[in-house]
Amino acid sequence: MSSLTLVCGIDEAGRGPWAGPVMAAAVVLDPARPIVGLTDSKKLREKKRSALEVEIKDKALFWSVACADQTEIDAMNIRKATFLAMRRSVETLTLKVEEILIDGNAVPAAMADNARAIVKGDLKIPAISAASILAKTYRDREMVRLCAQYPGYGFSQHKGYGSAQHAAALERLGPCNIHRQSFAPVRKANANFMAKPARHA
Repeated sequence: MSSLTLVCGIDEAGRGPWAGPVMAAAVVLDPARPIVGLTDSKKLREKKRSALEVEIKDKALFWSVACADQTEIDAMNIRKATFLAMRRSVETLTLKVEEILIDGNAVPAAMADNARAIVKGDLKIPAISAASILAKTYRDREMVRLCAQYPGYGFSQHKGYGSAQHAAALERLGPCNIHRQSFAPVRKANANFMAKPARHA
């Protein structure tokens, strides 16, 4: 009797935005319960991502979502913060997996012994696709929640990415607590906002 070969897929969401956390998800799929339609989360409509999220959480042998917030991103840079989120996403993994497969071209040093990077892995490896979907859906929901906490920036719409709407809000309001102060557009907006003359009644 042969044992099942299990792999853990890892992917992230939110490296590029000007605000909010970077999220990473880890997923070990059950070979006995395949999921149809897994692919890179960016290629899926929101409704389909949400449906697949429910199915992944129901059928996967293991799943976890973790983050590094904007203060950690500013303290250590986005690359290291992404690796930190990835490491956190597998910290509770108790299953014996053959390998950890990470979307991209680099492996966190702390995971170098049993992990491998796969370029465009979210298109090639179902477990990475599933991780991509969970990371994306969790981060999108977090940005919607933060939109209510920090109104006026449109976080529920652009999710913190550098849209024209976001740039206009930054110019009008200045950065808020969840902006990544180390990112050049935020630094520039902060400098411009601080340089504006005070308005008097």
